[in-house]
Amino acid sequence: MSGVPLVILVSNPLIRDGRILIEPDVLGVLDRFRQRDLSTREAGGILLGYRRGIHLHVVDLTTPHSNDTRRRTGFHRESNEHQRVALARWSASGGVMDYLGEWHTHPERAPVPSAIDRNEWKVIVADRTTPMLFLILGTMGLPWLGVGARMQFERVQIPDQSTKIS
Repeated sequence: MSGVPLVILVSNPLIRDGRILIEPDVLGVLDRFRQRDLSTREAGGILLGYRRGIHLHVVDLTTPHSNDTRRRTGFHRESNEHQRVALARWSASGGVMDYLGEWHTHPERAPVPSAIDRNEWKVIVADRTTPMLFLILGTMGLPWLGVGARMQFERVQIPDQSTKIS
């Protein structure tokens, strides 16, 4: 897992003094789905965790299911299966684990959200007042991370030196 972030802890640009924490176990699972060769198809799922006041804490995620559509340059989540997992985690946590956002991969070194990505995210945040996370993992390096609420999106800057394994 050389080059995999040990942990991501960053400021939330939409909420003053808000922080976003993504746990190492989540980052390790994400790393397994990088599109490192030409035969690897996009993958994706949802991010799960806790809203701790103004902070977002990602502790879990769903991974692709057999009924998801996966292509080299496209991923469509079959929401029923991912939603079933999210509801089970919510129930097991006593109703405190929450759906925090979406993740998927791109077959490029430095991922950039596509027009399709941005349109799907607009639907997700349209009626939400609480921030949602959007993560795109490229073939290597740090992921693209964004946060959105009420139709406002901001890219989250991830400082390279504070998150990488030495």
